[in-house]
Amino acid sequence: MGAVRPSAPPQTLRLFLALWPGPRTRAGFAACRDGWHWPPGAKPVATEKLHLTLHFIGAVPQPRLPALVEGLQGPCPRFALAFGHAGLWPRGTAVLRPLEEPAALLDLHARLSEALRRLGLPVEARPFRPHVTLARRAAGARPGPLPPLLHWPVQAYALVQSLPGPPGGYRVLCRYPAARRA
Repeated sequence: MGAVRPSAPPQTLRLFLALWPGPRTRAGFAACRDGWHWPPGAKPVATEKLHLTLHFIGAVPQPRLPALVEGLQGPCPRFALAFGHAGLWPRGTAVLRPLEEPAALLDLHARLSEALRRLGLPVEARPFRPHVTLARRAAGARPGPLPPLLHWPVQAYALVQSLPGPPGGYRVLCRYPAARRA
């Protein structure tokens, strides 16, 4: 009789939900990032990775992906964000924050929280602080002059995979577009 081999654990995907900017908005965030004065060792976020995280989901077994894509389905409300607050958070995270948190953004965040709970996935207990991370390990960084307000007309939210290992990166798995206007 042969040895019983343990079955391999299912491959997991590291996932999050985000507002994913288009090229023009992303270029505006990159220009803001590039205006900062970074200390040695700072890790500015690559342009193609700039986004606003709605929910970090974490590791999910790949076989659950179709149910997750379906369970997160819903129209994205139409709203716009205006960015104009640059700051440095504890542990050296450089961020750009919107001037206001529109009710539509907060409602979307709450609706996705409920969807994650229904799917049996964790929801972060910390308060939602909408921001775009410009750099990590940036203690002592100084923002440059802020460009004119960055306006972001939100068109969709996305389910995104964080790719493992170097060079890493992100892959948008599914976009949930804004409802069409009548």
